[in-house]
Amino acid sequence: MLRPIKDHLKPGLDIIFVGFNPSIRSAETGHHFANPNNRFWKILYEAGFTPKKFHPQEDILLLDLNMGLTNIVPRPTKAADEITKEEYKEGRERLIRIITELKPKAICFVGKGVYLEYSGRKKAPWGRQETPVVPGIIEFAAPSSSGLVRMKLEEVVGIYKELPAILYGQASSKGEES
Repeated sequence: MLRPIKDHLKPGLDIIFVGFNPSIRSAETGHHFANPNNRFWKILYEAGFTPKKFHPQEDILLLDLNMGLTNIVPRPTKAADEITKEEYKEGRERLIRIITELKPKAICFVGKGVYLEYSGRKKAPWGRQETPVVPGIIEFAAPSSSGLVRMKLEEVVGIYKELPAILYGQASSKGEES
């Protein structure tokens, strides 16, 4: 049986990125967003979060940039549709505990479906959410980085670029280059 992968978290982070759950490839390697078809690391770089395109095995380096990684459900699966309602419920409760305890400035949900499962809402816009589940925390719904997402990469990156502007009141460092 494949094991969950380690969260990369610490108190006071600027952003915690929250995925659905680890892919089989991530579970095999022990690193977040390790599936070669996943565009997470490319999106982070192009949106200005990282100074270079990280490889999955460099996921721990996000902590040095004051960003963390976790998933709403720790169990690895081939696809998110294998996650049970009970796992989502437990994951939601776990995330609320993590957020309350670690007090990050923002939570970026890597996939609107992740945010909807977390918030219990039926729909949500892209970007900053008006009423956070945990008061005082910026909640940001971003497109999934999965290669299965049909949105153009530029459009996805554009949505992710909104988060540094909200957090730091300015465009991301790479923003002017695009």
